[in-house]
Amino acid sequence: MKTLRVYAILYLCFLYAPIALLPIFAFNDGTIIAFPLRGFTLEWFRELAEIPALHEAVGNSLMIAVFSSLLATVLGICAARAGTRFEFPGKKGILGLIMLPLVLPEIIVAVSLLVVLLQLGLSLGAWSVILGHVLICMPFSIAILNASFQSLDVALEEAAIDLGETRLSSFRLITLPLVMPGIISSLLIAFTISLDEFIIAFFLTGTEPTLPVYLWGQLRFPQKIPVVMALGTLLVVASVILLTLAEYFRRRGAARTGQADSGGFL
Repeated sequence: MKTLRVYAILYLCFLYAPIALLPIFAFNDGTIIAFPLRGFTLEWFRELAEIPALHEAVGNSLMIAVFSSLLATVLGICAARAGTRFEFPGKKGILGLIMLPLVLPEIIVAVSLLVVLLQLGLSLGAWSVILGHVLICMPFSIAILNASFQSLDVALEEAAIDLGETRLSSFRLITLPLVMPGIISSLLIAFTISLDEFIIAFFLTGTEPTLPVYLWGQLRFPQKIPVVMALGTLLVVASVILLTLAEYFRRRGAARTGQADSGGFL
């Protein structure tokens, strides 16, 4: 048991040490990323406000992340409800196919989408990145929403229908409010995944680079690395906040439906 604990600590240190170095060098008064540190500065964070190309990339990423999370969650609601409430031919195969992007390498998905779009004669842009992000975000949304729908008692909807509600109104008035924490959690997780995703955006972005693609381009210029570190620090903080909120709503949803909490993102 002691060996396992030591292994877990070493593994976590190895995994998160590079992330811990981001804020250290982001506040370092020097353009060379190396020890010893030269001093404390906020210059790199101030410089972030003076780069128009960065602002455009942030705007593109936010727009793509919003639309991707909304579409992935709406499609996830449909798939999760169909998978937990109905039986139909080929159900397991169809759901397995939808979840396939979880195990496929992202570069395979990106290259495949690129080939298909080019063969169809379609131009690349923000919409093509949204298409790719919806594809990879949907399995995560479905996994979250499956738990929310499975924890609901079917008798609640049946009772509403017996009292005169239609299936649509019972879904809107009974089911949606009960699974809303799961929906919010799905939106936040999909938003975070889309905002941080690089490989699909790199292949499909066209002339509208997202933030990760912009950052990749800046790594060619050594003098820009401290600014990249500062931006990376802000992104890490934002990701932690979003994941914490997603976990909060997931646990709230589990408590609301009386489901035993079997663990989540945090």
